[in-house]
Amino acid sequence: MLDYSLVAAVAAVVREGSFERAAEALHVTPSAVSQRVKLLEERLGRPLVVRGQPCRATAAGEALCRHAERLMLMERELAEAVPGLLDADGGTAAARPTLAVAVNADSLATWFIDAVAAVASQHGWLFDLRLEDQDHTAEQLARGEVLAAVTALAAPLRGCRSQPLGALRYRATASPAFVARHFAPGVDATTLAAAPCLVFNRQDRLQDRWIAQQTGADGLAPPRHWLPSTRGFVDAARAGLGWGLNPEPLVQDELARGTLCELVPGAVLDVPLHWQHLRAAESLLAPLTQAVRRAAAAVLQPLTLEIEP
Repeated sequence: MLDYSLVAAVAAVVREGSFERAAEALHVTPSAVSQRVKLLEERLGRPLVVRGQPCRATAAGEALCRHAERLMLMERELAEAVPGLLDADGGTAAARPTLAVAVNADSLATWFIDAVAAVASQHGWLFDLRLEDQDHTAEQLARGEVLAAVTALAAPLRGCRSQPLGALRYRATASPAFVARHFAPGVDATTLAAAPCLVFNRQDRLQDRWIAQQTGADGLAPPRHWLPSTRGFVDAARAGLGWGLNPEPLVQDELARGTLCELVPGAVLDVPLHWQHLRAAESLLAPLTQAVRRAAAAVLQPLTLEIEP
């Protein structure tokens, strides 16, 4: 049998990133945390935590952390069903679970916060949101680093369930002055190859996909500003720094006011999104799954085809 005080120590170190912060979270000394982690590593005969800045879990450590998260979800569910488990402050005797979820920055900026806020308010869960491009969030789920992910991948990963959420619609936008300066002859392969564009990070391919969609040309290499901020994308486009694909919910008002305009009116790019989570935790994650689907339905475009798991 596992000693769950030892498992909790490992989970706290991985979640907090250091033995000192884990000690603060557990209300014990750093020495006690270190001893618990070392004792569990000795019992299991393998390392669980890679010491560093920050500390991170080994593969075995990640498996233990996922187990600890599911256990805390079960305890929280029991605490809600049995009023006697409430402590004097109105909280529960069960520790609050911290759910690791991978999500892309644009979903976080447009609709995902509504989902986690609803669950946190109703159930008292805590969240460890891991930002990643929608084409790569599933990789964190496959590696066991998160329990669920908002992802562009429709096909369910092994041991996971995939549910369609809808498509986040993007519009290629820039300031009117930028459009007049760079696209007066029209929006084509020549002008797109010369006009500076905004790119979120090295994994961001949205601008390239939109260019290919409009011109049929692959491999154009326009000048690029690297800007890893969803809100910064809108601000930079408005300021005339470059053009970029912005989520429609974030630029609707800007387009209506004329502070931004579309490079090609109506030429949208829809990015399908899916919710994938571990099947083993499906019932425990049901409140979050329901909240995610409700929040997504309020903002995302309907998908024409639903992918069954």
